[in-house]
Amino acid sequence: MSQSEFVAEVQELIETFSRRLTEIEGQIKTGNESDPEALNGAFRSVHTIKSLAGMLGADVFVDFTHKLEETLDALRLGKLPLDPKTLDLLFEAVDLSERLLEQAVGTKVEPVDPSSFLERLKRLAGADVDVGPAPLPWLDESILAVLTEFEEYRLRENVRLGRRLYRVHSSFDLLTIDVGIDALKRELKRYGEVITYLPRAESSDDDHIDLDIIVASTEGIRELAGGIGEGGVSIEALESGEKVLLTPGGAGAGAAPEGADVVEKIPGPAPVEDVVPPVVSPVVPPVVEKPTPPAPPAEELLKLDENLTQTVRIDLRHLDLLMNLVGELALVQANLEGLIERLRRARAAGAFSDSNEFMREIHEHLRVMNRRLGMLQNSILDVRMVPLGHMFEGLKRSVRKDVKELGKDIEVTISGSETELDKRIVEGLHSPLMHLIRNAIDHGIEAPAARVAAGKPRSGRVVLSARQQGNRVVIEVIDDGKGMDWRQIRDKAVAKQVIGPGEAAMLGPAQAINLIFTPGFSTRDEATKLSGRGYGMDVVKTEIAKLSGMIDVASEPGRGSRFRITLPTTLAIVQALVIEAGAQTFCVSLNSVLESVMVQRSDIQTIEGHEVVEVRGRTLPLVALAKLFELEATAEQVRRQRHSDRLYVVIIGLAEHRIGLVVDELLGQQDVVIKPIGKALSQVPGINGATELGDNKTVLLLDVGTLVGEIVGVAGAGL
Repeated sequence: MSQSEFVAEVQELIETFSRRLTEIEGQIKTGNESDPEALNGAFRSVHTIKSLAGMLGADVFVDFTHKLEETLDALRLGKLPLDPKTLDLLFEAVDLSERLLEQAVGTKVEPVDPSSFLERLKRLAGADVDVGPAPLPWLDESILAVLTEFEEYRLRENVRLGRRLYRVHSSFDLLTIDVGIDALKRELKRYGEVITYLPRAESSDDDHIDLDIIVASTEGIRELAGGIGEGGVSIEALESGEKVLLTPGGAGAGAAPEGADVVEKIPGPAPVEDVVPPVVSPVVPPVVEKPTPPAPPAEELLKLDENLTQTVRIDLRHLDLLMNLVGELALVQANLEGLIERLRRARAAGAFSDSNEFMREIHEHLRVMNRRLGMLQNSILDVRMVPLGHMFEGLKRSVRKDVKELGKDIEVTISGSETELDKRIVEGLHSPLMHLIRNAIDHGIEAPAARVAAGKPRSGRVVLSARQQGNRVVIEVIDDGKGMDWRQIRDKAVAKQVIGPGEAAMLGPAQAINLIFTPGFSTRDEATKLSGRGYGMDVVKTEIAKLSGMIDVASEPGRGSRFRITLPTTLAIVQALVIEAGAQTFCVSLNSVLESVMVQRSDIQTIEGHEVVEVRGRTLPLVALAKLFELEATAEQVRRQRHSDRLYVVIIGLAEHRIGLVVDELLGQQDVVIKPIGKALSQVPGINGATELGDNKTVLLLDVGTLVGEIVGVAGAGL
């Protein structure tokens, strides 16, 4: 396993650990019993992280995860209380794990010292809970003999809580055993807790395996039988000995199914030899300590000089598809080379006569190649796409501590975690979203007493959501806090001389609210520990613009605010419209191009000093691209402008905003690979990258987010 694979594996395990803790926290908040499977999953994740940290030779990380594993083990066995204070400590462990991983691979500059955390963990371990084991005189000793410590604890805990124990017996086809077990487990979990799976020594035939599934439930045997949707399953109540056999086709929901044979049985243990210890339990594999492999050489560690998040985990099916497409392209290349060789020989022999046939074959091969290249391009883009869930969960976890320090009661809700974006965009989104969420909990959501006085629920709400909207992704941060008054923002902007009184008088609500994105503007007079005076919204806007995105805000006093970010799904390969302004060639992503039109000069009007044009009943602000970038027109363009009254206008937009770009020429469409630009050009507003066209000419990619945001902001949000 390579260094990068180690890192990717540990990152995924840390994410799973965090997700399990979030599940447990949600269950505790709603007053439900925490899911033992979630707690056991957290334990398993940390155990595996410890093993991988040992492979890295990261002694500090190993010691940290070892002590964390011991604590989680005590929690899952009921030896320690699981309360909100303990959960806070475990969430802190998630953040420390990420920092220790960075330190282990050499990407963390400042050393990480977990000693203070481990001391608090040690004090927590002193709060042992001594709950005596529930007596089980009626339980078959052969079952207890093969249970792990965790399974036995869960079995006894369920009995202590007054739940019934059942042995569910079923036979599974070896070819589809995973599917069969998962389906039955889903059915059983609706009625109780699945404690373990015990293979039987004998099966119905060589193609099947028989399992006894031990289940704890508050339901009676008939109710449990009624919830299992398949025949060939028998259920035995372990204490009473009552049995139900589900015959094929007789299962149903509700009470005992018609196809169920109910048999009264005198309690008595099954023969010991009928149950054999599982080699590996599907639910809780036994913990086996493996010897720590030698650490990778120091020079290998030094190779990982980039950020940890540069790795993308790829489904093997994607690699197979990419390999097949590369193979097909190689075949097309070979065919084209064969045609060229035939052409060379024909010319040398003076026998070249039918050029049309050669051209037909070349065009056919090029058509196939273009189709395969398109498939390859889409497949590569799929590989770059990652769900937003990991980042969303990380943001939610990061602000938990902030909420507690502020003394507020805030619920952070996530939706649309499955929405996918290019990994590069996801990486660039983290800081802007963190800033927006912190502003919401610090400046937006009121203190509990203030909310109650205003007739609101004591608990505030912040929603982080994502959704696909056409060929773009929309991310929103919504809070139900005190909101913003656009008049106060306008007046403060005048007082701070951000705008003049005359300009302020012409601003509508949407324009005034968007003044918060002006550099140096703040609605707060006093700084707070968490987010200062609210400075930084201009930085948020700039960072999102770098991702070819756009941000806008809507707010209502007393009801809350909504920040909406609109982004492209990828920045890697895009279909672009190639245009010319002055002597410079540009391209603009077709995802942002709504249409291209010809307009008469006489149709252009001036409103409040800004040129506008009406297209399909909508008034759009206009900007000449050559004028915007101070480009001189070519002699041919000057001649054309003198003799023509018509202009090319490319209408681009993000979200609900639209503008018209006046250009000198439309040169066509082309798939382009976006490349980064130098430091000098990166400071030019409205430029987001560069690409190379088929004629080896380098052209600049327009930053639609910045252009639309700036021009709409100047010309008026209502246009």
